[in-house]
Amino acid sequence: MIALIITCPLSILFFLWSLLYFKMYQLNGYKISPFLNDVLLFHFALGDKNKIHWTKRMIRFSVTFFIVSFGLIFLILFFVKSVALIILNIVVVFLLSSLLVIIVHYLLLPFENLIKLVYIKRAKNKLKKKKIIKIGITGSYGKTSTKNILTHILEKEYKVCATPLNYNTEMGVTKTILEKLDDHDIFIAEMGARYRYDIKKVASIVMPDIAVLTTIGIAHLESFGSESEIENTKFELIESLSSSGQAIFNGDSVASLNLYNRFKGNKFLTNRPGSFGYAKDISCDEHGSKFSLVIDGKSCSVKTRLLGKCNIDNIVTASTVAYLLNVSLQDIVDAISTLSPTAHRLELMQSRPVVIDDSYNSNEIGFNEALDVLSIFKGKKIVVTPGIVELGEKQSMTNFKIGTKIADVADFIVIMNEINKNDIYSGAISHNFNKNNIFFANTRAKQEEILKLIVNENSVILFENDLPDNYR
Repeated sequence: MIALIITCPLSILFFLWSLLYFKMYQLNGYKISPFLNDVLLFHFALGDKNKIHWTKRMIRFSVTFFIVSFGLIFLILFFVKSVALIILNIVVVFLLSSLLVIIVHYLLLPFENLIKLVYIKRAKNKLKKKKIIKIGITGSYGKTSTKNILTHILEKEYKVCATPLNYNTEMGVTKTILEKLDDHDIFIAEMGARYRYDIKKVASIVMPDIAVLTTIGIAHLESFGSESEIENTKFELIESLSSSGQAIFNGDSVASLNLYNRFKGNKFLTNRPGSFGYAKDISCDEHGSKFSLVIDGKSCSVKTRLLGKCNIDNIVTASTVAYLLNVSLQDIVDAISTLSPTAHRLELMQSRPVVIDDSYNSNEIGFNEALDVLSIFKGKKIVVTPGIVELGEKQSMTNFKIGTKIADVADFIVIMNEINKNDIYSGAISHNFNKNNIFFANTRAKQEEILKLIVNENSVILFENDLPDNYR
């Protein structure tokens, strides 16, 4: 009886202690390999940017974890008679709580896989019963923005259901189909990937009629292993098309152009002079962009509040898809004029001081584009960034190059986190950037403290990328 009474508070305390590991487990997508890597490297998610999302899966995991840990602690208290040994065993249990996370993961894995299969089957069956145009969008960069732009344009003619936010995994797409898809005409699914066959799994659910490839680059190179593996993974979407399917490729990306040449089916190229869809006579300022949109040899003048060439590429690609779905050029032009920025992607937040929120960008192309946008503005230019991660052996040099580019554009740099600190700093000073104008911050509180010292009414602040708490 005494063992049972003592077990209760100890189990609650152990559960609260283990929440630190729950957060790491969830941030790593419930995958053991990256979770274990973070544990071994002591990359604890101690910040306050990310909270545990109490999804159904996380609740199931937590309940099972509590039951297993309760039983383990009870057995120690019941069978071990020496007080010293009891204390030692409890301390060991606390220290090895990450191991218990792994054990519970594998205990639940068959059940989780079964639940996943049931939901996916339901989603596939629901799609089969509907006469609906299905569009898949993938790429390394620009997926979400292209999806949002395309949705906005198509809504001129159709009822559109698109995966929300970053719901670009198997279960994210499945959840959208089951909960949001109704009497729509078009379903748009963004498809993300960190590993080979990730796209194939999502595409097998959607079975798209139209495939859209945005810019392809070295995002997630660390998990993919090579650039050819990234290309092959993105091509999985194209391979999922039926013989009558259509594929649209952003030709401004070398890798996407390679895949365009590789595909032998019904295809359309964008963002290259003379291609099916492209932009010319481009002019940009702090208020947006103007250009001539050319689709299928027809030209029209357009204006948008969206900033940056990458957004023009996304607009052209989305407009091409809409044109192929019989949306008139006039409706496309009207829709472009009312586009709003995708949240946290070159989003102009306020005017005095100017704040450009590009915190969801995490790639070299997007970073350079954001710096080009920053260069358009007048005033004291400030870049706040942790740099770019998940680039494997290319990470150090990439962040060094970013540092040199920042030095050519900005007046002040606030480097967040430790991971790329030295590379960005070295790159900046190699271009004779003033060392006194480089600041370091590991917390948002410290970041705010620094910005209060250097920001004035005429400042322009670019927030470029934001890392989750499992990065130091």
